[in-house]
Amino acid sequence: MIIADAPPVEITLGGKTLTFDLDEPQLPDSIRKKAFSSIGFPYEKKMDEDLYASELEALQEELVKAQYWLQEAKKRVLVIFEGRDAAGKGGAIGAFTENLNPRQVKSVALSKPSDVERGQWYFQRYIPHLPTTGEMVLFDRSWYNRAGVEPVMGFCTPQEHATFLKQVPKFEEMLVNDGIHYFKIWIDIGREMQLRRFHDRRHSKLKVWKLSPIDIKALSKWDDYTKARDEMLEHTSTKHAPWTIVLGNDKRRARLNIIRSVLNGLDYADKSPERVGAIDPKIVVSARDLRG
Repeated sequence: MIIADAPPVEITLGGKTLTFDLDEPQLPDSIRKKAFSSIGFPYEKKMDEDLYASELEALQEELVKAQYWLQEAKKRVLVIFEGRDAAGKGGAIGAFTENLNPRQVKSVALSKPSDVERGQWYFQRYIPHLPTTGEMVLFDRSWYNRAGVEPVMGFCTPQEHATFLKQVPKFEEMLVNDGIHYFKIWIDIGREMQLRRFHDRRHSKLKVWKLSPIDIKALSKWDDYTKARDEMLEHTSTKHAPWTIVLGNDKRRARLNIIRSVLNGLDYADKSPERVGAIDPKIVVSARDLRG
């Protein structure tokens, strides 16, 4: 759905309230200059493109090894991608799956639930998409919609939200106990970076489809999403299913560290630790290191 118009909204940046007009062709300098460093991002510029391409190729070759291991050992892998709107979930999944067999490695992005699905147990519509033996499934958003967009936008009741936070650790423990290798990725970006990416989408004929009416409504709900995120992490980052939190202002560094996080958690045949490389502790952080 292409948005016909995006009315100006009042937002708060640095303790100041300002009017942000997504339809203005020029992004305000106050946002553009702070975007990359927002959320206290630890690097001053993007990762070098050639270095990124080289490291990504090595990691993708390791993913191919992991894919063969999945089939031969009849293992199951589940990776869910969550995060701020425009955090880079789709691009990270694309880098992850680019050179893998789509018959064994599947990406799932469900649309809003139907009337029938809304009457079911909340997790029910996700269960048919869980991996079988020899498969890896990557969710581009998941059941954690009920911990973020649904309570913030009023799509579920407070009781439904509270029930979800109680049920999901038990549900995920069942998945892990059944032998699924399970990874939860949360990608976080700064406020100014989100505004910049929304603005880029609005003014790109190739990317405008990524900008939804919900995104527009969410522009003024940053603090609400922060509160929901923090509550989610507190209740659902468990010993059996912890969150991996990735700072995503630099998509290149984020993608590499996401892939490394998954590969480091799999004991596949012919694994090369040197090619997988080490997780960057500046990019993969703890929940207490998130800022705003």
